[in-house]
Amino acid sequence: MDAVKGIFDGYDVGVRYADDAVGTIMNKLDDLGVLDDTAVLISSDHGEAFGELGVYADHQAADEATCHIPAILHWPGLAPRVYSGLRYHLDLAATVVDLAGITVPTDWWSGESCRDALEAGTDAGRDALFLSQGAWSCQRGVRWGDHLYLRTFHDGYHPHWDEEMLFDIAADPHEVDDLTSNEPAMVARAAGMLEEWTHTQLEIALGDLGDPMQIVLDEGGPFHVRGHLPAYLQRLRETGRAGWADTLADRFPHDA
Repeated sequence: MDAVKGIFDGYDVGVRYADDAVGTIMNKLDDLGVLDDTAVLISSDHGEAFGELGVYADHQAADEATCHIPAILHWPGLAPRVYSGLRYHLDLAATVVDLAGITVPTDWWSGESCRDALEAGTDAGRDALFLSQGAWSCQRGVRWGDHLYLRTFHDGYHPHWDEEMLFDIAADPHEVDDLTSNEPAMVARAAGMLEEWTHTQLEIALGDLGDPMQIVLDEGGPFHVRGHLPAYLQRLRETGRAGWADTLADRFPHDA
């Protein structure tokens, strides 16, 4: 537990360090008298899990912990507020372009501006977000309302991940209680949404190239786990987790 606390504390220190650095920049802009005329955007490439789905200090799933990233925007004329609408990372570029008075390309950009919502003070956003992970696992998710649905194609050797999982993010932010067995209708709805989205994206973006997720699977699964299962099974058995080792060996007989 001391080691786990050290990981958490170290991350908190990193956040504090970055926060102080941003504060230094903002204070300098204010001192120079140009803060009210300067746009500042702070974001990130991914989030970090600290126990969600059994992942610590990493980003291995298409889940809330990994995909919910910071987006802090200071823009001249916009009043400070919290915006909670569902948005993609790529919507940030469209929003900044729109706020700058430039026409957002619609024929080859997928991002949608949320300028109107920001200026009106509303939380209008997308109805749902579709998330993907293909580096540490092969997984896609649907984030809508208060819920997150996950469809796992390769679990990245996380034996406790089921093929389908459903979480109430509002009530269960750390993704502890899988609601799949209790909410079959909601699971079916989300699975249908994901299937429809995937079909649409393949048509408009890739055509005959095929699904990149399937390409990863055909190559042998996520790159970072290839060839590591035998050593991992040994470690699981040596540390009192033989049951999980047996689960993985049964699930991936060709890798074991």
